[in-house]
Amino acid sequence: MADLKIIAVDDSPTMRRIIINTLKRAGYTDVIEANDGKDALAKMKVEKPNFVITDWNMPEMDGLTFVTTLRGMDEFKQLPILMVTTRSVKDDIVEAMKAGVNNYIVKPFTPDTLKAKIDQTLAG
Repeated sequence: MADLKIIAVDDSPTMRRIIINTLKRAGYTDVIEANDGKDALAKMKVEKPNFVITDWNMPEMDGLTFVTTLRGMDEFKQLPILMVTTRSVKDDIVEAMKAGVNNYIVKPFTPDTLKAKIDQTLAG
């Protein structure tokens, strides 16, 4: 668990702070922040995280485009991706899964939910 390097991608600094604080309480301390998909892609090439938590609705590059882009890159094809978003319609969840998301959380969420979804995603 301690060797998990997570990138948290969300255009809301408040939401990123909530995610990072929740992750730290769950024992995940190696967390990189990005404010949209474009920013995240640049940071991923340098930082090489091994887990992604991303929002869907973001400027520049939204979460779905970000996930699709990652899945098209050999080095990130198998990377676990957890989408955390306000989009709760079943069609959106199906679309995200088809794009390559491994798991999905609807905001607002509890710290327990976030930890459980990370564990579930890692268990594969």
